[in-house]
Amino acid sequence: MSTAGEAVCSYAALILYNDGIPITVSFMLFAEKIATIVKATNVSVESYWPSLFAKLLEKCNIEDLITNVSAGRAGAPVAAATPVATGGDGGAAAPPPAKEKKK
Repeated sequence: MSTAGEAVCSYAALILYNDGIPITVSFMLFAEKIATIVKATNVSVESYWPSLFAKLLEKCNIEDLITNVSAGRAGAPVAAATPVATGGDGGAAAPPPAKEKKK
C-alpha cells in the first residue's frame, strides 16, 4: 500500500464484507458506505478512493482476494520457513531417553 487512503479503504471494505453488506446492489451505495467508515476514522483520503475501491470490488470476489493473498507474488521458498536443523541428523527428532530399570 502506498498511501493511508488505500489502507483505510481496504479496511473499510473488509469491515463491510464482514458485516455481510452486499457489493452487488450498487457500487455507488457501497462507495458511500466506505466513505462513511473512512470519515469515522478521521483519516483524510482523496475523494476518489471509496468509489475506486467499490468499483473494483464490484468486479471481484472479496473472499477470493482474502484466501489467495500470496497467489500473485513469488513467495519465499517453503524450506526457508522451516526451522534449520542443528546437527547431522537431517532434522529428525531425537528419540526419547531410555528409562533406567530399577534393580
